[in-house]
Amino acid sequence: MFLAIDEVHNTALLALVHAGVPEEHANTQVRLWIEAERRGHPSHGLLRLPRIVERIANGVADPASQGNHQWKGDAFLSVDGRNGLGPVVAQRALDLISARAKTTGVAMAAISNSNHLGMLAIYAEDIARKGQVLIGLTTSEALVHPWGGRQAMVGTNPVTIGVPADPHPFVLDMATGLISMGKVHDYANRNQPLEPGWALDHAGNPTLDASAAKSGAIAPFGDSKGYALGLAFEVLVATLTNSALGRDVAGTLDSTNVCNKGDVFIVAESGLERTAVTRYLDLIRATAPADPDKPVRVPGDRAQLSRAASDETGINIAPEIWEKIRSLAALSAAD
Repeated sequence: MFLAIDEVHNTALLALVHAGVPEEHANTQVRLWIEAERRGHPSHGLLRLPRIVERIANGVADPASQGNHQWKGDAFLSVDGRNGLGPVVAQRALDLISARAKTTGVAMAAISNSNHLGMLAIYAEDIARKGQVLIGLTTSEALVHPWGGRQAMVGTNPVTIGVPADPHPFVLDMATGLISMGKVHDYANRNQPLEPGWALDHAGNPTLDASAAKSGAIAPFGDSKGYALGLAFEVLVATLTNSALGRDVAGTLDSTNVCNKGDVFIVAESGLERTAVTRYLDLIRATAPADPDKPVRVPGDRAQLSRAASDETGINIAPEIWEKIRSLAALSAAD
């Protein structure tokens, strides 16, 4: 069902405020979910709202926390999120290292004890629009099977890179799993089958059943190379943030465990004029496509097209998710 963006935003905001989230923090969190929906990534959108409300009610998410910040050096910020909402803690950390990078050239935040970040591309775009470069990494529960394995042992461990360019920044946002577990949940909510090769069931057998894949494992992207990157990101982030590894990670897909994954953000001053990056990206877009009906794009283009389309049509939300949000906002069917 397609719904107006303003209506969705206001209802989601009301649901979080009703759950005890300060309005400023609720706006920060809802913006991330709405932007994910607009860009065609419902896996990182509003389907996560009911779980956050449950986590707050269960005392494993603190809606008031922005984290505790300690500079370990001129350019290294250690952040204890103190169970704060992921976007709230991340935004405060990014504000601090973005300002610091203006004098040090580069600054890094290593974040622990913070909840799910949401779609990483939004942070990358925000920083790149300021004229700075962002590299972001985060870890997750063990959801991906090792290359050649049948059991989930490694996180989806996404990476984002944002670089200033026009008319919009260059933004890469990709998980090292072939898909996200959020996408599996979204397909299950919509009763849609998965694509072949995406996932295994609990017994380690290939499955197209999204519900069965919830308790199984996602394939690594790019076979052995994607597995290697995901594993490298996981040990790197865990080492920098003193956070959990592998099957010990919890808290982004459940309502009862303290979230113990790690997040790393690096902000740097740009050394190249954005016009040079823009010209290069436009040259790539102008190359002859293999399929005349499918023009060559660069990372981030499809999301921008989806965002523009959503502004015209509204956001497509699964009916059961929308009803949960309305209920949490204490809205009746007659409202």
